Amino acid sequence: AKMAAGESAGERYRPNRFVSLPAELDPAAFEASPEKRRAEAERLAIRARLKRQYQLQLHDPRRPAVIEDPALLRWVYARTQNVYPTFRPTAKTSFLGALYALGPVLFWMFAFKFDR
Repeated sequence: AKMAAGESAGERYRPNRFVSLPAELDPAAFEASPEKRRAEAERLAIRARLKRQYQLQLHDPRRPAVIEDPALLRWVYARTQNVYPTFRPTAKTSFLGALYALGPVLFWMFAFKFDR
């Protein structure tokens, strides 16, 4: 098939029922909307500001013994204190928790009882 004038291979590619559109050719992946680009720029600016603050503390000749890294503090907080956004007590998790807690105990009770 010949390409039309100004048409790239990515524009020519059409997904069918056997082959889906690869992520590299998905327009949402590389044609970001202005608000998405603005949000990415904001995140990049925040990251750069935090990195500069950390670098200044790191290279200060009169620095304290422990330098507090805000990203590390957020990560530790998310791991230890903030469990509920990532864990929801549902019937399934309650059942699995009971199964893992009581299952081995009951198994060994019956194993030793029938072993006698």
